[in-house]
Amino acid sequence: MTKLYFVRHAQPDYRRGVNNTFALSEEGMKDRMKAFEALSDIRFDAAVSSPYRRSLDTIEPIVSAQGLTVKTDIRLRERDNPGGNSNTHEMFRKRWADFSFHEEGGESLGSTQKRNVAAVFDMLNEYKDKTVLVGTHGTALSTIINYFEPSFLCEQFFRIINFMPYVIRLDFDGEKYLGKEELTYVQKEFHGVK
Repeated sequence: MTKLYFVRHAQPDYRRGVNNTFALSEEGMKDRMKAFEALSDIRFDAAVSSPYRRSLDTIEPIVSAQGLTVKTDIRLRERDNPGGNSNTHEMFRKRWADFSFHEEGGESLGSTQKRNVAAVFDMLNEYKDKTVLVGTHGTALSTIINYFEPSFLCEQFFRIINFMPYVIRLDFDGEKYLGKEELTYVQKEFHGVK
């Protein structure tokens, strides 16, 4: 069995940097230790992550403790966002109702899902029957779960939007999805949701 442990990043400091360079907030730096504690008894064979700083910073304590080298995969990045006022409940509902919908300069959930799921299948082939740590993002992870569990929709996304960090394991037999288990999360307010 292949086990993919997805770690959605801890709370970023949205005041400094841009989407790919947001560092974790002071609280996020403390909260990432919840992910570390939840995974401390797991021995990982590999680590793969979005190259975004907040994802790498969140899994860093686990990576350091186990002497892992992180392979970054740009496909695991968050949905390309045009900025502005695009993180509203209304916009989230529009995106989830129509996976081809996107704002000008933004990315649709369908496109986000396609590249993230391609990365997952590559991991399943490269790390067959291994245990893999995966650094990721909220929307990216949600589209992955939706692919394997189509009943995971907007309301389920709203449930986890404030989980930073959020740790969940997805199990596979080859490329066959077997199920998931939530391991831990820290409730935080997601930036910009109205």
